Order: sequence, then C-alpha cells, then structure tokens
Amino acid sequence: MPQTVTIPPAKNGDVLFNVEEKVFPDYKASPGDKAYVFMHTVPFEGSVGFVNMLTATRLVRKGFDLSFILFGPGVLMASATRGYPAVGSEAFAGNLGYNKQLKTLMDEGAKIYACRFAMGALYGMREDDLIEGVKAISPLDVLDANIQAWKERAILITTWTL
Repeated sequence: MPQTVTIPPAKNGDVLFNVEEKVFPDYKASPGDKAYVFMHTVPFEGSVGFVNMLTATRLVRKGFDLSFILFGPGVLMASATRGYPAVGSEAFAGNLGYNKQLKTLMDEGAKIYACRFAMGALYGMREDDLIEGVKAISPLDVLDANIQAWKERAILITTWTL
C-alpha cells in the first residue's frame, strides 16, 4: 500500500526559491548601445506581449536606447481607446496594463512605433487612436528598422505570435 507523505503547505511570505543567486553578470549598456523590440502579437492572447514590454523596460533601465516597434496585431497594444465601460476605465485588473507599460516605456525614454498598414488595413485604427507619444510608421519601416538594428549591432528581440 503506497504511503501518503504530508508536508506543511506553503504560506504567504515563504521563499521557495534561491532568489539571491544570479548566474550571469548584471550588464549595463555602454554609451550609444541600442536595442530594438519588434512585437507581432495579439494583446491579451498570451503573456508574451506583456513579458516583452517588461523586458524592454529593463533594457531602458540598463541604459539602452530602445525602439519598440509594433506591427501586425501588435499595434492593438497602443490603442488609446481601450477601456470599458468607458475609455480609460479598467474593466478588470490588468485591463489597461499594455497602455500603462507603453507609457512607462515612453516616460523612461523609449521610442514606440506602430505600423500604419496594420492599424488601417487590418484593424481600422486611426493615428488619432494611438496612445499619445506613439509614432505611426510606414509598413516599409518595419524591415528598415530591422536593417538599422543589424547595422548598429543592437540587441534585437523579435516576437511573432498569431
């Protein structure tokens, strides 16, 4: 007969992991270092969009000159008309998390871009529907931003989800 093992359940405040050990050096950007984050992902369809925003925020805080490029469904992250029952109202906890994190990125110096093709042809968004400070760009700029990142030897994070 198998024997049941009973251990005390974890409770608030218990530390279950080694949170002190860091394996890799804590790198900081050197003057002029750049990073580009390209997002082609549907907001709220998974954690990747928000996780990459948090990673992008960390890159800015490490001193990188950051460009955050939204294309395809990623442009929906920059919608200034989000909210329910009214624009700006948070229908559930985290409902405006994308908006808040993009504003944090811009407040800390990042540049945010959104592809006009995706905005208009795919989602019917106008440039006026973007969060203030987000710059609309030509769809041709998406590839050229990738090329620029390569030429600058920048850190490049690219996420594609459907």
